[in-house]
Amino acid sequence: MSSISLIFSVFLLFLILSVSSRTGEARPSFACDPQNTNTKTLPFCKASLPIPNRVRDLIGRLTLQEKIRLLVNNAAPVPRLGISGYEWWSEALHGVSNTGPGVKFGGKFPGATSFPQVITTAASFNSSLWELIGRVVSDEARAMYNGGSAGLTYWSPNVNIFRDPRWGRGQETPGEDPVLASRYAASYVRGLQQPHGRDGNRLKVAACCKHYTAYDMDNWNGVDRFHFNAKVSKQDLEDTFDVPFRACVVDGNVASVMCSYNQVNGKPTCADPNLLRNTIRGEWRLNGYIVSDCDSVGVFYDTQHYTATPEDAAAIAIKSGLDLDCGPFLAVHTEQAVKTGKLSELDVNGALINTLTVQMRLGMYDGEPSAQPFGHLGPRAVCTPAHQQLALEAARQGIVLLKNRGTSLPLSRLRHRTIAVIGPNSDVTVTMIGNYAGVPCGYTTPLQGIGRYAKTNHQPGCSDVACSGGQLFGAAVNAARQADATVLLMGLDQSIEAEFKDRVGLLLPGRQQELVSMVARASKGPTILVLMSGGPIDVSFAQNDPRISAILWVGYPGQAGGTAIADVVFGTTNPGGKLPMTWYPQDYVAKLPMTTMAMRSNPATGYPGRTYRFYKGPVVYPFGHGLSYTHFVHTIAADAPKVVSVPLGGGHSGRNTTFSGNSVRIKHAKCNRLSVGLQVEVKNTGSMDGTHTLLVYSESPAGNWAPHKQLVAFEKVQVPAGSKQRVGINIHVCKYLSVVDKNGIRRIPMGKHNLHIGNVKHPFSLQALPLGEIKS
Repeated sequence: MSSISLIFSVFLLFLILSVSSRTGEARPSFACDPQNTNTKTLPFCKASLPIPNRVRDLIGRLTLQEKIRLLVNNAAPVPRLGISGYEWWSEALHGVSNTGPGVKFGGKFPGATSFPQVITTAASFNSSLWELIGRVVSDEARAMYNGGSAGLTYWSPNVNIFRDPRWGRGQETPGEDPVLASRYAASYVRGLQQPHGRDGNRLKVAACCKHYTAYDMDNWNGVDRFHFNAKVSKQDLEDTFDVPFRACVVDGNVASVMCSYNQVNGKPTCADPNLLRNTIRGEWRLNGYIVSDCDSVGVFYDTQHYTATPEDAAAIAIKSGLDLDCGPFLAVHTEQAVKTGKLSELDVNGALINTLTVQMRLGMYDGEPSAQPFGHLGPRAVCTPAHQQLALEAARQGIVLLKNRGTSLPLSRLRHRTIAVIGPNSDVTVTMIGNYAGVPCGYTTPLQGIGRYAKTNHQPGCSDVACSGGQLFGAAVNAARQADATVLLMGLDQSIEAEFKDRVGLLLPGRQQELVSMVARASKGPTILVLMSGGPIDVSFAQNDPRISAILWVGYPGQAGGTAIADVVFGTTNPGGKLPMTWYPQDYVAKLPMTTMAMRSNPATGYPGRTYRFYKGPVVYPFGHGLSYTHFVHTIAADAPKVVSVPLGGGHSGRNTTFSGNSVRIKHAKCNRLSVGLQVEVKNTGSMDGTHTLLVYSESPAGNWAPHKQLVAFEKVQVPAGSKQRVGINIHVCKYLSVVDKNGIRRIPMGKHNLHIGNVKHPFSLQALPLGEIKS
């Protein structure tokens, strides 16, 4: 079918749906309907006019009461202007989700492609994959919007740093490293939004980066996110917590940022003008709107008692830079705030400028959706074979091989013809998609996936992941005794780690460890432990047990997880994932409460520090760990730079001693194209083709306040067996080789730096040109 005939068919379908919508059976009407003679000639409906002019015209036509009812997620209709109500809250964390009220599955949209949970996809370290997933999700989101089943504003992704391994929502994030989280954030946002139009300012859908900022605790030891005051140093805000949000806005050009429930240093984030108006909109230049987490304004009034009256809460939120309230609070209390002079109508107009501009950029005031860009997308664009194949590929790329004794994996279809498939996660469906998921196109469970390769004997061993009883252990042990190989599928699910639920410890729940050990002792063939979880697990017992041949971490691998697991176990896929978070021993969490936000260690108090960047103690598996069925060797080309000059500008030149050596403020350096470039040769010396994740770390001369090491670059490279590939690496000096001092000022340390790539180290020096005196 040609694009013209397709558009015409969609248009005919739309006309039918428009008629049926009067009986509540289909899509609601849209703004600026060309059939509405009362509104079609109004300036805000003229797509040819500049968007700022259209927004001003629309705001000028609204009463104060109408304006206020547009300040909340379930924005009210304005019938006299032909504007329908709109639900802002939709979610698309790893596929179109029905977590928010903006998405409705059913009818012609029974499901959508459910990709692996974000922590799993992050383990691929593949930014082109992340952007491609975003494109697919936005195709399906637009299709559902065109069919009246979804909105166009998606409050995803979650880019908070996975600071503490107990956090129940760590599964939603790209992990613990700010550079990894930043690359993920910008890539996924670009994929979702796909800017287009003559000025590149139009949006396919509008993404939202959340939850700003220092939000990484839900409910731990009697402290919940609604009451928590995160005490964070300027250094940690600049160096860790704010980094992914800056990347979202500056690199991804995201259309929205969501402020969080918690306070930061005594101020609710949704009531802090320094965070919202000064930083997000001022310093980073957000082109979009700022939204509250759901009922955050009500929380800081009712729960945190931050203001004396609800009108004060409404006023301080909007004046601080909040544009939209998820929840009813602003709709209820803003008018009184205006009447009492605590807020002006101009302040309300300012918020509406930001929200309505995004709606205009989405084409929501350009008439019928079928005639717009992406208007051709419909039910056939959802759950396509290509989309489902991408979900499978994402799951494969996110699987991490933690242990492989000898050549235990991959299993052989010839030698391992019968497989004992054991464990509470062996035949799961919903567990595989994690949280903030929708209705998948379909599932392949691990049991089904393994069954495509070999005959299976399935014994759950435990009735669920809590594994409180041992009644089923005997059958599982007997199955392992008789099989050629045993695959144990253990781990966690949303009953253990979730929103509102942080973990107490890091061990496998209940009697899972006992079951694993019993089965491993009895197993006739190799025993493979497959862990399904969002957070790290202390599996030291399995790591040290020679009877456990191999360990795989699969995260929450999405709708095709069972196929991906089986493909890796039997060697159809060579695993290439790397851990996006540190796996700590259980006693690590006994040394620090979740409520302590400091990233850096403090030897004087015994505080161990957080993440691989600042923690030096024992680990179960380190950040970046991941094995392959083949072996890769790195070589850095001989022409790699030994000295890199940092030109100074802005009227400043010279030296400012702040650490153990010299450093230069990045605002005093000419940062634009300042980078360190090198060529890395990756050779596959094994017998199997493989995809290698090249991780580049920097070690700085800045002393105690710098990270021990910092990820500064990563690339994926496909290398056939026995061959080699050359990879170009460019490291932006100001972005990636700078460190942050105690005052939150980012500086470039002069002197000797080291780059680490696997076992290879490349030293080089940064030198300021010219040297002189910098005024702080």
